[in-house]
Formats: sequence, C-alpha cells, structure tokens
Amino acid sequence: MTPLMRAQNPTPKRSRFAQFFSQTRTRILILYIFLMLSCLGAAAPIFRALIAQEVSARVRDDLQEAKTEFQTAYDRWENAPNQTMGDLETFIDEYLASQLPEDDNFLIIVLNQELYRSNPSSLPEAIQPDSPLGQQWLRITQFREGEWPSPDPEIHNILYQATPLFFEGEQRGVFVVAHTTAGEQTEAEVSMYIFIQVGAGVLLVAFILAWFGTGRLLKTVRELATTAYSISESDLSQRLAVQGSGELSDLAQIFNAMMDRLQRAFESQQRFINDTGHELRTPITIVRGHLELMGNDPQEQQETLELVLDELDRMGRLVNDMIALAKAERPDFLQLGTIELDAFIQEIFMKSQALAERNWQLSSQCSGLMVGDRQRLTGALLNLLRNATQHTQVSDTIELGCRRTPTQIQFWVKDTGSGIAFEDQQRIFNRFARIANRQSDGSGLGLAIAKAIIEAHHGKIELVSQLGIGSTFTLTLPHASR
Repeated sequence: MTPLMRAQNPTPKRSRFAQFFSQTRTRILILYIFLMLSCLGAAAPIFRALIAQEVSARVRDDLQEAKTEFQTAYDRWENAPNQTMGDLETFIDEYLASQLPEDDNFLIIVLNQELYRSNPSSLPEAIQPDSPLGQQWLRITQFREGEWPSPDPEIHNILYQATPLFFEGEQRGVFVVAHTTAGEQTEAEVSMYIFIQVGAGVLLVAFILAWFGTGRLLKTVRELATTAYSISESDLSQRLAVQGSGELSDLAQIFNAMMDRLQRAFESQQRFINDTGHELRTPITIVRGHLELMGNDPQEQQETLELVLDELDRMGRLVNDMIALAKAERPDFLQLGTIELDAFIQEIFMKSQALAERNWQLSSQCSGLMVGDRQRLTGALLNLLRNATQHTQVSDTIELGCRRTPTQIQFWVKDTGSGIAFEDQQRIFNRFARIANRQSDGSGLGLAIAKAIIEAHHGKIELVSQLGIGSTFTLTLPHASR
C-alpha cells in the first residue's frame, strides 16, 4: 500500500486497552499465564494428595514401630518364668510409664474388656471406651488396623493398630496404638498455602521475565512490521538488523533477501521502462514527423510509406524482443526436449550462411544427445551469429563450433571482426547496451536475450575479445537442464 493509499484508507484508531490486547506479545503472555495457571491448578491437588500419602505413610510407620516395640517387650515378659496376671498389670504399668508417645499418638491397654490404662491418660472423646470405635476395640480377637473418620475437626481421622494380648493361652486384653490426624491435616493445609504462595510468586516472576523476553524475541517482528509499513514504491532500501540465530534471525535474513530481490526487480523494471521508452520514442517521432510533412506527391508518399513501414518493423522487432525477455522470468519459458547435437549444429550452420556473405566455418566435435529447448537455443546462437555479421567484413571469418565434455556442452561463435574493448565486454549483455564506434540495426536486446536463454538452461555465456582481432562468444550448458 502506497503512502497515498494509506492516507485514503487510514487504520481505524483503537483504544489503548484494545491495542494492548490485540498485540501478539499480549496474546502470547495470556496463553502463557493460562497454561501456567492450568498446570498449577492441576498440580495443587496432586501435591496435596502426595503430602497426604507421605504423612499417612509416616504415621503408619510410627504406629507399626510403637506396636512392634510393645510386642517385643510383651513377648520378653511373657516368656519369663513364673509370671502371673498381677505381674501383667505391673508390666503394663511400668511399660506405659516409660513411654513418651509421639504427638497425637495414644497407647491404650484394654484388660478383661475394660479400659485399663492409656498414655496419655486423657483420651479424646472419639476413642473413649464408650465411643463406637472404643467398643470395637473391646471386642477385637485378632490383629486389626484401620482408619476411622471423625466429625470433630480437632480429631479428623483416627489411624490405629490393635493387637490382642494372650496369657497362658487365653486372651487377656488388647493393646491399641492410635493416632489422630488433625495435626497432619493442618500440616497439609499449611503446605498447600505455602505451595500456593510460592506458585503465585513464581507465576509473577515468570510473567515479568516472559514479558521482557517476548518483547525481545518479537523485536524482529515489530521491526519487520515497521519496515514493511515504511516501504513505498519509491523507497525499497529499508532492511532489518540481523542479530543472533534461530527462526527470527532467519526471518530477518529472508525478509532482507526478499527486499533485495524486489529492489533489483524494481530497479531493473525502471531501467527497462526507461530504456524502452527511449528506444520507442525515436521511431515514433520519425513516423509522426514524416506523416505530418507528407505531401500529395505520389513518389513522396511512397517514400514516406516505406520509411514508416521500416520503422514499424523495427518497433515490432523491439516489442518481440521485450516479450522474449519478459517471458525469460517465467517457469514455462523453456520447452525442454531431446536434441541430437550433430544434426542441431549442422542445421544452425546452414541457417547462418543465409545471414550474410562471410567466410563461414564449422568446427563440430559434438555427438549424442542433450536436453534443452531447441527453438530457444537456435534463437540464441542465431543472435550471436547475426551480431557477428554486423561487425565483420565480407573477407572476415565467422566460426560456429561445438564441443562435448563429460559434464558439459560448449557452443561458440568466433569472428575476426573489429572486436570489443575490455571495458565494454561486461555491459554488452545489458539491455539496450550501446558501444561506441559500433553500428547495429538491432534493438540492443539480442545479447541480453541470448544470456537469458542460456541462464534459463542453467548455463553461462562468456566473451573473449580484442580490438582489431575479433571476438569469441562461448555458451556452456549442462547435458540436461534441471
């Protein structure tokens, strides 16, 4: 869009709020925050479940350790000689007195289906003998462990292990080690609170870092938009600064390469238009001038008509040459086929002899086949041969040659004419190129067309020339055009 078009179609102004949320940077961060929150939301219950599992495993290990320790002491007492029931009560009193239970742990002894003693001595209501759980413990006849829910938030759940006590073959009581999980529940909630705080802090820091990071990463994209907006039909010189590596650096390089191609194409188009206008202006002026001055004399009219037709023919050739050059940039420019080299070079040589009276020579070392566009290659070689006739005399020699190598095929046109100065040898292939002291009735596009045809075949055209000695144009082509 040109500056004039931008002025005629201005971008609708939006509020700062709308502009902020329409930016790619903001949308990336919103997506980033959404994903982070989703991950944190999914991680929170998993984290809580893992904490609960870890705490439950630790508590059960403590209960198992307390139960194993009591069982070991009881077995040692039971296996001692001459023990009595009175000794059992004494053992229990001494054992409980020597124990310091973990927090929220309770050691409970039931004898003869009644609570005998506990440590600590004060039991929560949920594990009193008259509670449903306490009644279950009174009737235990084999080892049992389990978890009992409690509606009391200060108790939460009760984990326990209960072991029957046997003396002289009869069950005399039950040893119970119990644990209330309210403390672990509070610990889990505190851990969750800390987890949420840490997660929120991490999210905030990540957001800030991501904001500046995405700003730096998208700098190339912003510069791309700014540069693209500043480009107009008269200024294609803007480029992006390439920094670092990665996709954005590649994007900047690709954009710069694209702008280089556009600028070259634009400059070539401008030169082409200027040169074409200059070339067409002369015949148009001649035709117009002679038609305006043409009188009623039949002879004068005939002469004017012949001159006008000649100029129109020249304009027609110029237009055809321009069309050929324009087509050279299209992918369908070539119509590839198989060419039999010996017959092809013989045909070109026969056609060349009709161009002018010269000492024509053929040097052919070609045989076999190649892949190429027969008509285009014929046109390129005839252009070179016609150009040679325009800069040689009747007594000069023009040689058409062909040589085949293992990888390439070379055609050449060699003459003994006036030659070309070294400083002109490169620009002679430019469109509408004119060389001092060389007269030509062509459009100035012949060599440019020949070069375009050879390059379309992925080949190259080279010139070796010396003033007063002659010129040699060499066309080098691969066996098969890709």
